[in-house]
Amino acid sequence: MQSLAAYYELLARWNQKINLTSLENPDEAIDRLLLEPVLAVRVLSLPPDRPVQLMDIGSGGGSPAIPLALALGPSCTLTMVEVKARKSAFLREAVRHLGLSSATVENARYEELLAKPGLLEKFDLMSIRAVRIEPRILMTLQAFCKPGAQLLMFRGPSGPDEPSSVIHPLEWQTTVPLIDVLQSRLTILRKRPDGPGVPRGTRMS
Repeated sequence: MQSLAAYYELLARWNQKINLTSLENPDEAIDRLLLEPVLAVRVLSLPPDRPVQLMDIGSGGGSPAIPLALALGPSCTLTMVEVKARKSAFLREAVRHLGLSSATVENARYEELLAKPGLLEKFDLMSIRAVRIEPRILMTLQAFCKPGAQLLMFRGPSGPDEPSSVIHPLEWQTTVPLIDVLQSRLTILRKRPDGPGVPRGTRMS
């Protein structure tokens, strides 16, 4: 909890200079930015005896990525993807400030990272918040996930529990409520072990 508090304090300070996230309602901000990711970890079924590789897309102010990594523990390796330079600078400062030695920041669009073979089919978990979900995007994102990996979608109350945009090699696993007052939900997709890795037509360097 001390690390979560330190992250939130740093976020609040930086938010006065650059627009990282909305903190107008502190109670709601704490629920959404800190508690939602911690609650999400409790519903995951992860093997306790090996490190976890986590990728977060559109990391922005660092949630859910950083609270997820803190809740998963020191064996978690975190890769945050953020296209905006100023937000990436905050994320790097947060990594330094919190001593997250196994965390890195990719200042790029996620599509550009397909050209990095070392990132393909590397991750056990992928987290997404505020990213438009459609088949084309999901097909790109699944390329970074290991077969059997879980994709965590942090969502509000709108839309069905089972998203209609999910196509092979991803499959819907479950949707669970997170915080009642926010009507927030976590949808978990799974990459089938027999699924293709890199989308067709992707050029590798």
